[in-house]
Amino acid sequence: MRPPPYNVNVQRSLAAILAIGALCWSAILFVAPFALTSGSPRLAAAAAALYGGAGLICHQRAERSFYVAGVQQPVCARCAGLYGSAAAGSLAAAAPTALTVVLELAGLAHPSNTVRAMCALPFGAAAAWVVIQSLRAEAAEARRFGQARQATRWDAL
Repeated sequence: MRPPPYNVNVQRSLAAILAIGALCWSAILFVAPFALTSGSPRLAAAAAALYGGAGLICHQRAERSFYVAGVQQPVCARCAGLYGSAAAGSLAAAAPTALTVVLELAGLAHPSNTVRAMCALPFGAAAAWVVIQSLRAEAAEARRFGQARQATRWDAL
């Protein structure tokens, strides 16, 4: 019996989308101060929306933020470092996979399945690490929220 067919381009596309998304987000955070002061109402509105959205995930304290062209970035220095390193890390982690894809598409090499799997390991490990860290942070937040909620209930008695 043959295994069900699937689209191998989905995996390649997903890896590229994640890497490009991380790069775009970092770039947008860097250019947002320029957009905010550009004089263009549309760019300023888009930048203001970005600052508002970033404020949902970052404290945006002025004393803990970088400034670009005299304007505070939409996220603090720590968040900027996290996003910048995510972009750089996604490029580094995706590079082996991207290289094998380019070599195959150019017809220069046809790596074995073992080589393909080995080249995908860094990107897969990076993605797994991100998911695990996100789950751990969610669990810690849920525990904190549950403890605060329980303390509030006991205080009411």
